[in-house]
Amino acid sequence: MTETAIRVDDLTKGYGRVTAVDDLSFAVEDGETVGLFGPNGAGKTTLLSMLAGLVRPTSGTITLGASELTPDDHAVYRRLGVVTHETMLYDALTARENLRVHADLHGLDDPAARCEAVLDTVGLRERASQRPDAFSHGLCKRLSLARALLHHPDVLLLDEPYTGLDQRSVADLEAVLDGFDDRTVVLTTHDIDRGVERCDRALVLDRGELRADVALDGSATDFETTYRRAIGLDEPGRGRGV
Repeated sequence: MTETAIRVDDLTKGYGRVTAVDDLSFAVEDGETVGLFGPNGAGKTTLLSMLAGLVRPTSGTITLGASELTPDDHAVYRRLGVVTHETMLYDALTARENLRVHADLHGLDDPAARCEAVLDTVGLRERASQRPDAFSHGLCKRLSLARALLHHPDVLLLDEPYTGLDQRSVADLEAVLDGFDDRTVVLTTHDIDRGVERCDRALVLDRGELRADVALDGSATDFETTYRRAIGLDEPGRGRGV
């Protein structure tokens, strides 16, 4: 029987009079890759930030495995690996030093060896002594992914992993992610083609609400039809893009 990796119940996030996420409920099974799709302002990043513990919900609950995510439960947070849209790397430190800071924060056994292992995983061993300010956007994304993988997380949360990458950098990132097909992944993306190819399932959000929850079979054309219908793009007078 497949276990539930993430469970979201009645999750809401408001900012004053604006409701960014509105009463969402869904579950992600262990080993499943789920994509969050929707137009700008749909609530994708806010939802991912709540799953990562970076933003507190106004109401509702998030459960990882059997443990509810709470602000002071650091043991639960250690089960997560997070790559945000912003890389949040320390430009004054080398790639290796960036990883070592986080390895020490996580209290890893043999942190030096673990840093070298993830540098190998993302193909950055030869550039480990360079600083991120000398890296391309694609290399910074790879270093951010290495940081997220340091502590062997059960769940990876990826916010717009393909944004700003050229074709070679996308291929490099895809090759890394291919090695983690057994890991639970939740990602946001505006790239329907790559998202459909990568994900087992899609959650379509619009104005903070869950409009569709569909299994994916690799056909971007079929999903795009479902997507457009879910967010009302096929209705007269609606002209928002992906």
